[in-house]
Amino acid sequence: MSNSTLGRLGELAQLFFKLGVIGFGGPVAHIAMIEDEVVKRRQWLTREHFLDLIGATNLIPGPNSTEMAIHVGYIYAGWLGLIVAGVSFILPAVLITGGFAGIYVTYGTLPQVAPILYGIKPVVLAVVINALWGLAKKAVKTRKLLVIALAVVVILLVLKLNEVFALLIGGILGMIWLQSGNKKTPPAEQANFLIASLTTGATLKATVASAAVATASTPANVPLWQLGWFFLKIGSVLFGGGFVLIAFLQGELVGEYGWLTQQQLLDAIAIGQFTPGPVLSTATFIGYIIAGVPGAIVSTLGIFLPSFVFTAALNPLVPRLRASKWTGAFLDAVNVSAVALMVVVTIQLVVATLTLAKAPFVDFLAVAIAISSAVLAIRFRINAAWLVLGGAVIGSGAAVLGYVR
Repeated sequence: MSNSTLGRLGELAQLFFKLGVIGFGGPVAHIAMIEDEVVKRRQWLTREHFLDLIGATNLIPGPNSTEMAIHVGYIYAGWLGLIVAGVSFILPAVLITGGFAGIYVTYGTLPQVAPILYGIKPVVLAVVINALWGLAKKAVKTRKLLVIALAVVVILLVLKLNEVFALLIGGILGMIWLQSGNKKTPPAEQANFLIASLTTGATLKATVASAAVATASTPANVPLWQLGWFFLKIGSVLFGGGFVLIAFLQGELVGEYGWLTQQQLLDAIAIGQFTPGPVLSTATFIGYIIAGVPGAIVSTLGIFLPSFVFTAALNPLVPRLRASKWTGAFLDAVNVSAVALMVVVTIQLVVATLTLAKAPFVDFLAVAIAISSAVLAIRFRINAAWLVLGGAVIGSGAAVLGYVR
């Protein structure tokens, strides 16, 4: 292995481990941080290529931000880069979650981190808005694409349609509309969109249904292979992120198999919400509760392994999709639909982060943290790591002063 390759692998490991440590706020925030580092600061990818990867990643199962890290690693340093970037991004969340699981099993309680999260959440909001503005400027290239984006926002907010189906609808109908006036496109290319559509959503319901087939066991004697197989199936069919994961866990681990109590599930979800990195690290916590360290290992491997496989298979197809007029239009439409999805999530973040349930209904300290973080990120290009650290300090100080509990 050449020194150049080793250097690139070292860069990937350092970058994505750092992002895994500071990656609070969910996949949209993670993607915003990745975009800031690999597009703006290091220029490993163009913003257009980054958008193509976001659009494509939204159409396969698994955690989007983890898959974006894997994509970047593959592009920058090949197959080893794919593994190094993905593992480095996942590892901090797994280690932190595993540590909390050990504390939980030993003492039966969770550590109090609400003040720290209070200060971090407005910072994450600022980072997301900064990245969203840059991505939107590149994605919304024409009036037609703006209309597609607005239509997807309406579909998501008003019709409450599943995110994946909203992206597919935006992509396929947008592709047809964008190419409807192109008389020179060979008819054969009209079939090319199947590469992007039939390989994603066509078998979704069947695979989700098959994921429910398993043999029940008691928590005391759950075989490791069965625990790993359970999470492998979830990782292979999981569209929609953390909320869909919760539905799977509630229906099967608590309801069907009885491997967890309701309270243990709620505590596992809480761990996933206040630890950095991908929320799927919840599997590490659950695996530890059910079968100790070996259970944590097989659960983690099971839920994340499909992301590496799907991303490795998808990455070489993205340039081919872009090269065709029809599938290029499909990617344009999916990209702008993905930006629309980020807009909807950002609106939800704004409401959850900056509002209060009672008068004055606006959390002025959170607003001040968000605005100052946005200024520091946009005007002075302060790295997100320092902003997150500053937010954590402010949140802890607010708790000492009695502003937040």
